[in-house]
Amino acid sequence: MREWGVLIPILSVMIPIIALLIIPMKQWLRLKEKQLELTSSLTAEKTAQYAAQTERLEQRVRVLERIITDKGMGVAEQIEALREQPQLDKPLN
Repeated sequence: MREWGVLIPILSVMIPIIALLIIPMKQWLRLKEKQLELTSSLTAEKTAQYAAQTERLEQRVRVLERIITDKGMGVAEQIEALREQPQLDKPLN
């Protein structure tokens, strides 16, 4: 019985202290949750921008690959034809 006499005043002081600490903790958690939501939305937006940019770059690479593979032989032939042409002795001014 004597132990209860000591615990009751301690608990009666601890309960309000804990209640007062819980309120700011909840507010802090709400703030962190909002910050996390903002960060995730910004990250998603940047990810979409990077994906779009990557898609554009991939399209450009495909075009360049097509130019090289489709016209690669023609370009080589044109270069050789230019080499075979007689060069002018006098430069044009």
